[in-house]
Amino acid sequence: MRPAIPAIVVIALLAGCASPTSQLRAGLINAGLSPRQSGCMAERMSDRLSIGQLQRISSLRNFRDERVGSMTIDRFLHNVRALEDAEILTVTTRAALGCAISG
Repeated sequence: MRPAIPAIVVIALLAGCASPTSQLRAGLINAGLSPRQSGCMAERMSDRLSIGQLQRISSLRNFRDERVGSMTIDRFLHNVRALEDAEILTVTTRAALGCAISG
């Protein structure tokens, strides 16, 4: 019979299994977008980009003098453009437009 896995190990393993969508949402919030906008965009983007591309977007950071949720889409897309990946920019722009239209 196997020994039981300690609960702490199980919790640690589950914590590392966050979905790409939830990780992207958190990254978009950290970049300065509102939680609502971030959630909408993450759902539209997560299945269209590679894990590496999602990580690059999630690595964007908010400017120190701005509050989370205060960044405009124009300014955010300017930051995405700086990643120099046409596919990331295209998917992100379409997601932002789709979320703006859907309300």
